[in-house]
Amino acid sequence: MNRRPRLLATAAFGTAAALLLTACGGGDGKAKGDGKAAGADAGDRVSASPGAGTGGSASASVGRPTVELPSDLVLTFTPEKSGDAVQDAILKDNAEFIRALDAAIVAQNPRLPALESYTEGEGAVAAQQWVQSFKSAGWTVTGAVRYFDRHVKVRSKEAASISYCADESKGFSKVIKTGRTVNTKVTKNSYVAYGVQVEKNERGIWELVKVSSTRGAAKCQP
Repeated sequence: MNRRPRLLATAAFGTAAALLLTACGGGDGKAKGDGKAAGADAGDRVSASPGAGTGGSASASVGRPTVELPSDLVLTFTPEKSGDAVQDAILKDNAEFIRALDAAIVAQNPRLPALESYTEGEGAVAAQQWVQSFKSAGWTVTGAVRYFDRHVKVRSKEAASISYCADESKGFSKVIKTGRTVNTKVTKNSYVAYGVQVEKNERGIWELVKVSSTRGAAKCQP
């Protein structure tokens, strides 16, 4: 499902609007029902804004926002921990960034405070552009996405990189005005490999600064 960060080290979601038209799993991207996805009014949202439903989680750490998702959007992360305290903190903040990105799409708010808490610089600009592309199209996200094979490499006290895979075969885009899920099929492009760069800020949050992805990556295939 081409709804996730698909950018180079320049951290630009330059093709976000076009990617919205390519459905989850690399299918034909045609939505059943009303095809008028663009220009949806925020008052017509089918998905509730973050805070509604289950599936949310709150960070116990001071300075970290609570990120909650509606019950029709489920994200899972494995492994959640590595056994190393620093790596565990990085894995947790990376998961919260991904959750905050989806929360911003659900809320149709590119400047959602939770998302801004987990991004910085090029990463923040890229995330805002990605959310804006969904808002402009009148689409949101639904379903289940699994993030797995997560590995952290600590480069210094304030810099690290993370690699992981995403299984988007059960995740979908949804037209807000109609509530219709985009009709898709599962292909190799439903599986994505990510490489992420993060930096620790003064509040101790590991913020996303850059990310690259390879859709259809062989190492992420089932």
